[in-house]
Amino acid sequence: MKLNIISVGHKMPDWVEIACAAYLKRMPRELETRIIEIKPDKRAAGKNNEVVQEAEAKRILEVVGKDYLVALDERGQAVTTLQLAEKLTHWQGMGRDVSLVIGGADGLHAQLKTQAQWLFSLSKLTLPHGMVRVLLAEQLYRAHTVLSGHPYHRE
Repeated sequence: MKLNIISVGHKMPDWVEIACAAYLKRMPRELETRIIEIKPDKRAAGKNNEVVQEAEAKRILEVVGKDYLVALDERGQAVTTLQLAEKLTHWQGMGRDVSLVIGGADGLHAQLKTQAQWLFSLSKLTLPHGMVRVLLAEQLYRAHTVLSGHPYHRE
């Protein structure tokens, strides 16, 4: 199974790239995890949030394909690390790749959120995109360590 972190945005600061790489390289082969960047839609005269979100959603869905779709949204379900580990176990049993989507500056289009099999909240706070990437990569690694009995996570 592959875990795809699909993120609208590019040109992340070096600290984001370094931190994400540190966690992603620790993931086992059977949980190959990668970040796929989607170029944000250009802001031009006459383009409102809806138009921008719709264009980005179209590009996201092309990349997602038949993957199990998880949309990150502050109004989504908040879970503990142990509950995320349970989700990871469920995903592994499905036999499908999983795409976890981080929206752009204008957020995710409502249609994409409706199509998602799970709306997931990392936090009720508004976080910078780079920070979300790092937090998500770390939590996926942490969930894996819970399942493998590694002492990284402590209760």
